[in-house]
Amino acid sequence: MRRQGPLIITFITGAVIILQYFIPHRPFSDLQQLFNTWFLVIAVFALILGVGNLGKIHFERVFRRRENWPYSIVLILGFIIMFGAGIIWGIQRGTPFYYIFWNVHIPMGSTMFALLAFFVASASYRAFRARTPEATVLLISAIVVMLSRVPLGNFIWKELPLIGDWIMAYPNMAGQRAIWIGIALGVVSTSLRIILGIERTYLAGK
Repeated sequence: MRRQGPLIITFITGAVIILQYFIPHRPFSDLQQLFNTWFLVIAVFALILGVGNLGKIHFERVFRRRENWPYSIVLILGFIIMFGAGIIWGIQRGTPFYYIFWNVHIPMGSTMFALLAFFVASASYRAFRARTPEATVLLISAIVVMLSRVPLGNFIWKELPLIGDWIMAYPNMAGQRAIWIGIALGVVSTSLRIILGIERTYLAGK
């Protein structure tokens, strides 16, 4: 039953959620709302479990002095300070939590994305080398789009922003839609495998 129980629950839940899109009436609509409520409850407990597991990993790293253990101390202290500030004073404007979030967390996130820009530039340099006709087209398109997004592009040629918008609206959008269609097909196939019990990795080998 430890194996059949999760498979039955997964099949019933997935089947009801799929049917409510085709039969948006009772009892399927009510069951779908009920399952969404259960999902939120389970997600809260999963969040607690994830935070506990994260704390356990980093506490062990600190106690055993593993590689980069000082960073684990920073993570633990940051979690304790933010959690304590939110519990004691709340998260409204003017509270310590609000101040730390907007003056420490947000700038650090911006710094991280700024660092990622250098990696993106490095990857773009390797990808945009004009070794093939396709790479040449990609390189020219990237240059046009980048110039069209800055005032310098409008200074060079007034039509350049319009060309950049056309590239983003048509060739780029066509590629994005093809990627999204592939992602959607992958999601559908994986969902069907899970609902039908073919994919059982979530059972942890049971």
